[in-house]
Amino acid sequence: MVVKNPLFSGRWTAKKFGATVLDDTWPEVTFFTLFATVIVLVSKLTETNLGVSNQLLTVLGLVLGLVISFRTSSAYERYQDGRKMWSNIAVASRHLAQMIWIHVPIDRPTPAADSKEKAITPLEAALEKKAMINMVQAFSVSVKHLLRGEQGPYYEDLYPLVAFLPKFATPEDERVGRESDKLPLWHFRDQQHRLVDTATQAAALMVIPEVEPMEMGAHVTGHRRGGSDSTVVGDETEKEPLSLSQRHVAKSSSQDYPSDIGAPARKRRFSFYRVAPPNATYDPYVVLPRVESPFPLLSARNPPSRNLYHFFPVLKLFRWCWQLVTLKKKLKTKEEREEARLHSRRKAYAEIVESHIPLEICLVLSNYTNYVMKKGLVQPAIATGLTNALVSFQDALANLERICNTPLPFAYQAHLRMSLWLYLLLLPFQLYLAFGYITIPATAFASFLLVGFLEIGQEIENPFNYDLNDLDLDLFCLAIQRDLNLITAHTNPNPHDYLFTKLNQPLAPNDRRNAAELAKNSTYTHPNDNESEPGLPSLRKALLESWKETDTSTRKS
Repeated sequence: MVVKNPLFSGRWTAKKFGATVLDDTWPEVTFFTLFATVIVLVSKLTETNLGVSNQLLTVLGLVLGLVISFRTSSAYERYQDGRKMWSNIAVASRHLAQMIWIHVPIDRPTPAADSKEKAITPLEAALEKKAMINMVQAFSVSVKHLLRGEQGPYYEDLYPLVAFLPKFATPEDERVGRESDKLPLWHFRDQQHRLVDTATQAAALMVIPEVEPMEMGAHVTGHRRGGSDSTVVGDETEKEPLSLSQRHVAKSSSQDYPSDIGAPARKRRFSFYRVAPPNATYDPYVVLPRVESPFPLLSARNPPSRNLYHFFPVLKLFRWCWQLVTLKKKLKTKEEREEARLHSRRKAYAEIVESHIPLEICLVLSNYTNYVMKKGLVQPAIATGLTNALVSFQDALANLERICNTPLPFAYQAHLRMSLWLYLLLLPFQLYLAFGYITIPATAFASFLLVGFLEIGQEIENPFNYDLNDLDLDLFCLAIQRDLNLITAHTNPNPHDYLFTKLNQPLAPNDRRNAAELAKNSTYTHPNDNESEPGLPSLRKALLESWKETDTSTRKS
């Protein structure tokens, strides 16, 4: 198979340029090139010759090359492991959905007359199975948000799938004055690792203006859409300024909240990242359930924003000096500093990602498995398969958390970076005697090569964010969603309803009569063999001849 060259296929755009490491390496490459230029000019234009012996060049270069190669290969191994774990999630999701949809019956036994259980109709049983398969879909979506450090269930691709789950540990009739009894699914942890309920989460995590207390209890319907900072409470739309406590995702994709559930598509927003935002012709989340939400839902994708400082990091020094002179840096609140940190391009290992939502979904599915086993609705082999699929979920989740939360040791990364800088700083001195003015481009190439590989290792070490070189988690989740809907579109027909038709020739190529014609007689007789006894011997003869003809016809001479 010939794979097209990604460097020359298509046209170069700012998005494609951002997929390379050129925007990360050019400051260092420029610095070492300018340093080499100074060394060469001083040696050429003055009496001072800064050239030294290049005896250490080969030894140190070899050692440094091996260490950088190990750094890059270990990062790529993590990248591949992450992809394998997502493949395991996809396989387990399809396997679990197939067993629920096909092997859990919709015809349920009638409960005893003295039982308090109510009879379950076939329709209710089918809806029950579809809801559980939606939970299988919600698992992959929740893992995606977990790996990206996005807490809480209030996302437009997650909340519609889990909105029906219980919110309180106590029954509704016993809940008076006990709002603190909310289940773990509806909590998240703030920056100080304190448990926060959904009301506080709305202020710290969601994009929701400050409204009157009596209005806060009203429901907001529909998904997050549009391009203005507004919210809908009941049937009235109010626009208010956003507070500084709102998270960076509010700034990166501010949206409005239409009063109707069938909301219009969001406005396009320029992005350097892999997947374009939903637009008038592409909105994969419009197919999800439309349910009421107590708070506006965050976008399914919340990539950090990029600005001029990303492409020209040297400007950060001037900004810091300006803030230091004008005392603006000291006036920044802790909240503002946290918001600025969240705006950074990469969140890799900035903090340990943690979420209990995938585990909660596994508990729901495990509880359903226990339910069908207690009711005797599935055979032991199928019950084992259901349990094994949930174990695969847990195993993949644990491995993904390991990849995401276990960086290479800081001492190793820092020492490697410092060693590389020292090597590149000493390189012009060792090259000058042999290359002269060629030392300048030689140093530029060496720094581009070595720093580039080091940046590639850092880029793919945590492959779960929004960079173009990261794994496309949104694509994986949408593929799982399509597969699960394909499974539930299967009607589970009786095989005898479609096997014995004129379009089925089960004994071809030896016997090309269709199944309907063959089934007319209770005993099979081979049409071209009168020596075999009718029945199974004749059928075996036909199958043997079919094998011989197939084996001969499918081999190249």
